[in-house]
Order: sequence, then C-alpha cells, then structure tokens
Amino acid sequence: MTETVPRTTPTGWALRVLAGAHTVAIIGQPVFAGTYLTGDYDSLHLHAVGADVVTSIGYLQMIAALTAWIRLRRAWPFLATTAVVAAETVQYLAGLDGALWLHIPLGVITVTALTVLFVALWLRPLTGPRPRTVRHA
Repeated sequence: MTETVPRTTPTGWALRVLAGAHTVAIIGQPVFAGTYLTGDYDSLHLHAVGADVVTSIGYLQMIAALTAWIRLRRAWPFLATTAVVAAETVQYLAGLDGALWLHIPLGVITVTALTVLFVALWLRPLTGPRPRTVRHA
C-alpha cells in the first residue's frame, strides 16, 4: 500500500509566497537602518518606505492566513501572523515617535519571529481540512 503525500492548496501557496515576500522585506529594514547610522542619511527615507512595504505585506499575509484558517481549518498561521503584525505595528509607531529604546529591540524580535514563522509555514503541511473520524460505540 502506498501512502500519498498531501498537496499544498493554492491558499497555502499564497500564504507561503506572502510570508516569503514579507520576510525579504523585513530583512531589508536593518540594512537601511544600518546604512543610515553609518552616515548615509538618504537611507532613512528608504527605511521609512521599507516600513510601509513591510506593513502592507504583513496585512496581506494576515488576510491570507485568515483564509487558511477558514478554508483549511488551520488557525496557527493566523494567530502567529497576527502576533507578528501587531509587533510590527507597535514597532512602526515607535519608529515614527523616535522611541528607539523600543523600536530597535522590537525590530530584532520581529525579524526573528517572522523568519521562524516563514520556516514553519514551509515545514508544516498546509493542506485541506483533516478528515473527521467517527467513533462507533
């Protein structure tokens, strides 16, 4: 008897692609911040634009994760994405306010959390709903 490997659904692929784009975008943020800190003051503008891109992709990822929850009955991607996006939002606001004491450490945590989420989305199956088992008495 051969065992078939479940295939990832289009919803799962969309979530993975958005998480990949989100991860690439957020990894660019410390690069722009670092070049700004070394004296390239134009990089602050790139960092601000990057923050808008990261935030936008994060909200798109949240929609895809909500779709995965509804269609695939997988809540964990939505819950994890929501936590990352909430942290990004706080970090975004801290950056606008100039609260670097919060902005920088939260940035490190957010980049790490999103990278872990990206890896988890690729390692765990994103297939359709699990079949329900009926137990007979």
